[in-house]
Amino acid sequence: MKKQGLLVRFLARWLVCSLGLFIASAILGPDRLSVGGSWGTVAGAGFFLALINMILKPVLVFLSIPALLLSLGLFMLVVNGFLILLASWLYSPLYVKNLGVAIVAGVIVGLVNYLVSRILEDI
Repeated sequence: MKKQGLLVRFLARWLVCSLGLFIASAILGPDRLSVGGSWGTVAGAGFFLALINMILKPVLVFLSIPALLLSLGLFMLVVNGFLILLASWLYSPLYVKNLGVAIVAGVIVGLVNYLVSRILEDI
C-alpha cells in the first residue's frame, strides 16, 4: 500500500464514514438511526465520526486490550458502537437510539469501510 498523507487518509475516512452512516440509516430506519435530511448533515456526521475514529479509537483500543483478548476481538464491536454513540452526542443531527443500534451501525460502517478499501485496492 502506498504511503499517503494524513489529510488524504482523513478525507477518505470521512467519505467512508459518511457513506457508511447513510447506508446504516437506510437499513435501520429513521426511528433507530437518522443522519438528517440532506447530504450536508450526512457529511457532518461522517466528519465527526472520522475525527473521533482518528483521535479516540487508538486510545480506546489500547485501553481495552484485556477485554479484546478475553472476547477474542468481539469487544471491538462495542468500541465501534460507543464511538458512533459519542459522535451522535457531539453532533445533534445524528440520532442514535441506543448502544445496541450504535453497535449494529458500527458493523455496517465497518463493512462499508472494508468493501470500499477492497475496491480501491484493486484499482
